[in-house]
Amino acid sequence: MQINRRHLIQTASALAAASAFPGAAWAGNLVRLTSVKGGSVSWLIDTILAEKLDQKHGFELKVIEVATNSAGPVALLAGEADVIVSDWTWAMRQRSKGLDLKFSSYSSALGALMVPKDSPVKSLGDLVGKKIGVAGTGVDKSWILMRAYSNKVLGKDISKNADIVFGAAPLITEEFRSGRLDACLNFWTYAARLAGGGARQVISMIDVVKALDIAPAPPLVGYVWSEKAVTTGAVPVDKLLAASVDANAVLAKSDEAWERLKPLVKPASDEEMASIKAYFRSGITGPWTPAETAAADKMTKLLIELGDTELVGDGTRFDPNLFYTQAG
Repeated sequence: MQINRRHLIQTASALAAASAFPGAAWAGNLVRLTSVKGGSVSWLIDTILAEKLDQKHGFELKVIEVATNSAGPVALLAGEADVIVSDWTWAMRQRSKGLDLKFSSYSSALGALMVPKDSPVKSLGDLVGKKIGVAGTGVDKSWILMRAYSNKVLGKDISKNADIVFGAAPLITEEFRSGRLDACLNFWTYAARLAGGGARQVISMIDVVKALDIAPAPPLVGYVWSEKAVTTGAVPVDKLLAASVDANAVLAKSDEAWERLKPLVKPASDEEMASIKAYFRSGITGPWTPAETAAADKMTKLLIELGDTELVGDGTRFDPNLFYTQAG
């Protein structure tokens, strides 16, 4: 009985220590990853857990739920998360400030310029003088690139030749569905939902990037972490990346896996679900390549030229060491 009591005391002490230092009991095994509830990252996380891919690769995945995508970087910089999913343009800006961030591609899926299914609009030129809703702000990278595209194909800046309305993605989506917009440039998840509801794509942002002679189109969104924090904390980011590859392989082929995800995706119809699934699958990426590094360099220069410091930050310079490769 005395032995059992001592065992209980030791166990209680260990649990208290673990709660005082989150992750201490899982040193070298725990990865804290941020996720917006219902967002595409949560779909991948659900797949990792459902398929037991965390166990397969020998790590514990702790989900840090955040209210918005912009809250992820805050959590990373505050040390409340080990890994987030964000744009490499943001990570590049932080690296230029001296932070040791690394980036590994998560998805190449990008947004699109959408119009109602019965719209006579066939190209960007047909939207001159029309009302266009843009998700984000005037310095959102997709909008900056669309303006560059319009200058190239139309010889004029669409922002100065159309009525542009900026707003949060859900608001732009609602305005579009209500018929108060002639077109909208929205993030991929919203563009996919609109396509599932019958809206028509005029041009995808991937095609815009290619038209600007940036090829291959580099994935803009990926996992971001601090090299030093990961090394000193023995955080097995490589195991998370391996599990992510396996989860994407499941979602690329298994319709049953997508059925399980329906409560998270919350599609309005089977057509919307099919559209989201197709968009997601088209965005599954492989390892980052030297060709993508070169394309990212070219894109960075273009964004700096067109977006000025408000978009990429004063003093931002391209650093190829941001991008994680199999060799590190």
